[in-house]
Amino acid sequence: MADKEEDIGYAVIGAGIVGICTALSLQERGKKVTLLDALQPSEATSFGNAGVISSWACIPQSMPGIWKNVPKWLMDPEGPVALRWGYLPKFLPWMVKFLAAGKADRIPAIADAMLQLHRPTVDLYRRHLEGTGHEALVKDSYYVFAYRNAADANLDNFEWRLRTERGVPAERIDRGALSDIEPEISDAYQAAILVKDQGRALDPGGIGKALAEKFQRAGGTFKQCRVESLHPREDKRVSIKTDAGTFDAEKVVLAAGAWSANLLKPLGINLPLESERGYHIVFTDPGVTVNNSVMMTDAKCVISSMNMGVRCAGTAEFAGLDHPPNYKRAHVLAGPAKRLLPNLNTEAREVWMGHRPSFPDSLPAIGNIPGIPGIVTAFGHGHLGLTAAPMTGQLASQIAIGETPNIDVSPYSVDRF
Repeated sequence: MADKEEDIGYAVIGAGIVGICTALSLQERGKKVTLLDALQPSEATSFGNAGVISSWACIPQSMPGIWKNVPKWLMDPEGPVALRWGYLPKFLPWMVKFLAAGKADRIPAIADAMLQLHRPTVDLYRRHLEGTGHEALVKDSYYVFAYRNAADANLDNFEWRLRTERGVPAERIDRGALSDIEPEISDAYQAAILVKDQGRALDPGGIGKALAEKFQRAGGTFKQCRVESLHPREDKRVSIKTDAGTFDAEKVVLAAGAWSANLLKPLGINLPLESERGYHIVFTDPGVTVNNSVMMTDAKCVISSMNMGVRCAGTAEFAGLDHPPNYKRAHVLAGPAKRLLPNLNTEAREVWMGHRPSFPDSLPAIGNIPGIPGIVTAFGHGHLGLTAAPMTGQLASQIAIGETPNIDVSPYSVDRF
């Protein structure tokens, strides 16, 4: 007779920022919650992002005409996109869906779905962090889009009109005003557009760790183990097979980022989730301070001051989950960073790579899976996992316990694929 499986209540698979926020939200609803991950909390993708908590984010990665730039980007060693050519056969179907998502008639609905997920994020983070002693890890900020060519800082173009039509508080400023806000930025940047009412993280990984500690202090359980497979049962519970044994869960919220789709494939669920590998470089003795999150619009990367130094993050590399990191992709970010900040000391540096879980339409999967009542999805946030995590956690917890979410979650359904 098989040993009885340990009942772990509501299981959240994935201890990144999305999983941690989900675990907290379930706990707030009075549930027994267990968080499972092969790593300690906030040690993977959530650790290394650009730190932008972008409450007004509503622009998808795929936009009309983007295909024209792809060849140029791929040929540029400092370009924002890289592809391991041996990975092309696996990548191509995703790329076709990505380009289709960028058709002009699809963009407004995607933008609306993005915005409703992101608007409450700063307030929700502050509520989650209250009482942890780490409240200062989230700071008020502008998002500064810096332009070399002043004419490109144009609020009338398609991208900025999408924002302003949705109430995004954007303001164009000239070189003088930019210098007042960010004195270290090179004179080569002639104008900027500010997005106001934002937040930024002084230590993205530290936020996750602080919230995971709060979850455990309140009685939540963290199990460090590798989830190998999920087995929905006729009683609507789920058996979770791990390298530390098999557990019995009332419900599973799957928040394992780029690894989530692999756990669903054996259940007949095939989703176009891609690892959009991102790199960062931290200048640990920078000699300069950046007051806000700054997007270098020419290099497509973001730079910000954090507790550990000045971090520059960006680029998208497509090479799958298993290919070793190419840290040249991180070191190359020193070039754009130095062009933006001429006084930046780039000698002392640390580099990192992580896996962004990206769907072609820049929207995550949040919700029930038809035919599998025991599993709720909460993954696929691409570049915006840090921003979307608090609201995703709230929605996923509502769905898991049978509450009606307070926003329309149909845009995030796995049925759309």
